[in-house]
Amino acid sequence: MPHQTDMPEGAQTNGQRLKRLRMRRRWDQRKLSEVSGYSLSAVRKFEQGQRSLDRADVILAFSKALDCHPTEITGQPYTPPDSDLDGQAAIVSVGAVRRALMRHGRPSRPTEQEAAEVNLTTLRERVATANQYRQGASLAKSGDLLPALLRDLQVAVDVCSGDQRREAFDLLASAYECAMQYLYKLGRSSDATLATERVLWSAEQTEDPLRILSAYWYDAGELLSIGEHDEAGAIIDEALTALGAMGDGGPEAVSLTGAFHLKASLNAARATDSKAAEMHLQKAQAQADLLGEDRNDFELQFGPTNVAIWSVSLPVEMGRGQDAVRRAERVTRSLPKEYAPERRSHHFIDVGRAYYYNGQHDKALDAFVKAERLAPQATRMHAGVRETTHTMLNTARRTALYEFGMRLGVV
Repeated sequence: MPHQTDMPEGAQTNGQRLKRLRMRRRWDQRKLSEVSGYSLSAVRKFEQGQRSLDRADVILAFSKALDCHPTEITGQPYTPPDSDLDGQAAIVSVGAVRRALMRHGRPSRPTEQEAAEVNLTTLRERVATANQYRQGASLAKSGDLLPALLRDLQVAVDVCSGDQRREAFDLLASAYECAMQYLYKLGRSSDATLATERVLWSAEQTEDPLRILSAYWYDAGELLSIGEHDEAGAIIDEALTALGAMGDGGPEAVSLTGAFHLKASLNAARATDSKAAEMHLQKAQAQADLLGEDRNDFELQFGPTNVAIWSVSLPVEMGRGQDAVRRAERVTRSLPKEYAPERRSHHFIDVGRAYYYNGQHDKALDAFVKAERLAPQATRMHAGVRETTHTMLNTARRTALYEFGMRLGVV
């Protein structure tokens, strides 16, 4: 059997990577226990793969203790196995998308033909297609489309003026959001952060207050992902204050207010403040009730369905398996089949993790497979799915579980 350091990165558990990072600092397990606040027994079980190291708040606690980025523990980005042709197709455009992001803010220097072919109607249609791929979790198609689209939009903002230029920036911000989601789903966190910065800058050029605030929803998420809860909370509070000062901003403002309350609930959950998490969830529910329908303002998909999905995500984030399962079984029955595959797949990932925390491993695998059917690459690249599957494989190598692990590239 190969030594753990000889294993491919994607086949290692988070606990094995945690051990390697600990040993790099020349710490023993007791030292890591003292600095992180987790018991010596928990540290041992995490490192030995007897306990799944998949919860964001736990990973963040260890990453802060070891002064490393969370992805050094989760092992992202992962390389799909050679047998996963769709996965290979999904990552082939990462470099081209990264180059397009790097060109942001530089003169586009369009050819005469490029400048003459700028057509905002056509560009709007292409951005709509990119968002369809985003909501459908079609990562390979997104990768194929984005490099040329970003280039053409960068040309458009250079050659347009006045209202047309502001419209071009709005389309560019939306395309950067698609790029951010594409990169995030593939585990390219640093590139996704770069895309988020481009979203913020482009949104500000639209001079539309709601569009600008929608970009800060993603900015708060970036800070939340690295455990900067106070900074994320400050952005969320400022946005909610600004939205409150607008008075009757119409359904878009209601939708955006609800989306920020959902982000606040996640921030509180990862900061292990369950009371605040539930409070913001209830405030989001109130906004959803006010809307009375699912909307997709600024591609944030806010409404009653998304609040229901988040009601499962929150107890999962806090490791409360029984609460999550109870909510999940109710939400799954009412989940519209026409709802965006990306959101539905994420729901089933949360359901799988809920069942795992509840000790129902067969149901956990069933939920992960449902998520995989809806969004194959996004599910296989999901750090929580991979780690939880790893841990289940350590206790029972059933045929279906082993086959799923092979598709993930963890065995």
